[in-house]
Amino acid sequence: MSVKISPYIVMNGNCAEAVAFYEKVLQAKNLGLSRFSDMPDPDHPLPDEAKDRVLHAALEFDGNTLLFSDTFPGNPYQLGDQLSIAITSNDSERLQSVFAGLSDGGQVLMELQQTFWSPAFGMVRDKFGITWQVSTEQ
Repeated sequence: MSVKISPYIVMNGNCAEAVAFYEKVLQAKNLGLSRFSDMPDPDHPLPDEAKDRVLHAALEFDGNTLLFSDTFPGNPYQLGDQLSIAITSNDSERLQSVFAGLSDGGQVLMELQQTFWSPAFGMVRDKFGITWQVSTEQ
């Protein structure tokens, strides 16, 4: 079992530009970039302003990983709140325990649930105001 923690940076429509900037500055390897238009959900068509926004991107450098995404159009974006911590593991029981612990006295933003990229993903703001993205690796 392994647990990884990575900073997750959320941008407001300029994520692709930020990824290119940090890739160059940090001499990082781009592990991939997907856009909201890549999200497979024919039952919920995307508004045009969402299609080119970044759903998820990752850079790796010197043993570190930076994760990125854009907000979905219309979701609130507050400068200063754009950084969260992503915690991933292949141990689903451990992550369920971590999620429950972080939720105690905090606010669940998205219940731990299956997504197309993870068997279990959820978001929680802990009692200290830190936002966590908890994800089981596939």
